[in-house]
Amino acid sequence: MNRLNVDQEYIEYRDKIGDRKDLYDLVARKYDVKRVLYPGSHIDIAPSLVMPHAIYVDNFKGAIKFFRKIELIQEYINQNKEYDGPCDIVFLGQDYTEDLDIEPVDLIISQYAGFVGQATKKYLKTGGILLCNDSHGDATLARYDDDFEFNGVIGKNNKIISTHLDSYFVLPGNQTVDLAKVNEQMKGPKYKISANNYIFRKIS
Repeated sequence: MNRLNVDQEYIEYRDKIGDRKDLYDLVARKYDVKRVLYPGSHIDIAPSLVMPHAIYVDNFKGAIKFFRKIELIQEYINQNKEYDGPCDIVFLGQDYTEDLDIEPVDLIISQYAGFVGQATKKYLKTGGILLCNDSHGDATLARYDDDFEFNGVIGKNNKIISTHLDSYFVLPGNQTVDLAKVNEQMKGPKYKISANNYIFRKIS
């Protein structure tokens, strides 16, 4: 895999999943994030474009193969990053539910990769941020986790909304959320109002 292949593979993947760089940049700036953990990242290296220290974790063969050329990835990042100083990238080719030999981080990113927040919150600093969606129910579990405080959602045009948060995670007919069902099915419930991404702060 040469430099062109690295660039092309990432760009093709980015175009497939959508460019999340602005999302990550918004959160990084708002919460002064320097060090991020991205379990189940696949090859979404957009965090490194806006945050200087990133740890990617994925046991998918395609991701492991991609990150073998980490020097070429760093070269791409250094030419496209939006901060001063060098980028620091670590890749762990393993299941994120296994022990990770890392220092605490400021931010954990959870995107379509299971219960990331629950499995890795021990690596998040107190006061740190969990950015997650609810595709597999990760946001729902965080909402009912005493270790987290619900701080906001990402609205349209990548804006953080921190008002009227009691409108979220409400089921039709004011039904009670069945957390056991969420855990079993790995799917977020259909709430009255939902968001693409949710923000939680670790409080304990």
